Amino acid sequence: MGASKGIGRGIAEALAREGARVAIASRSRERVEQTAAELEGELVGFEADTADLERLAQLPAEVESALGPVDILVTNTGGPPAGNALDADLSEWREAYEHLVLAPRVLVERVLPGMRERGWGRIVNVGSSSTREPIPGLALSNSHRAGLVGFFKTLAREVAADGVTVNDVATGRFATDRLAANWGGWDKMQEGAPKEVPAGRLGDPGEYGDLVAFLCSERAAYITGTSIPIDGGMLRSV
Repeated sequence: MGASKGIGRGIAEALAREGARVAIASRSRERVEQTAAELEGELVGFEADTADLERLAQLPAEVESALGPVDILVTNTGGPPAGNALDADLSEWREAYEHLVLAPRVLVERVLPGMRERGWGRIVNVGSSSTREPIPGLALSNSHRAGLVGFFKTLAREVAADGVTVNDVATGRFATDRLAANWGGWDKMQEGAPKEVPAGRLGDPGEYGDLVAFLCSERAAYITGTSIPIDGGMLRSV
């Protein structure tokens, strides 16, 4: 999901490099097809929006028809707008819940039976460091991303004996269009965003992709039910 650019593209590139047949999805058919053409490996683009839950429910069957059974699911559903705890109205809370909790749940529900039947599966969520340390001004993201981590943690225990792992990645600051928009442009982002990161720089989406590719590999079979930070040391909590 969300694979036409940024972190999603970095993940798709890493999985394709490891030899996976990769289905990539985006709201824009033009962008996702362009990405599929630009990256090396076997990639097929699909148009899908996390705001359309009925469309998401259909997507896994289309992927299976094009590429075969789904062994790996990466849920990358983007983030809601910024705002303080009581800034958003109830409709915005419901919309954020659909994007960040229900959309991943719909996809998981469709692919999990096949994974359990085959005795192998990998589910990874592109999360946020806000699930460890809530970020000021991101009330909707802080609330709903934590809810999804709770769902993933519950699910991980239920399917671990079936050979299916379920993990979350607590994302720090990466050089993406979304972060640049939050900072008012790429120049301002490159200047200001790294200042609180001990590594002194922003992460590269390719580095993120390498972590997800490992979590989706045979070598990571004993890692499940966890949330792994990738943030250049930014989190202060233990």
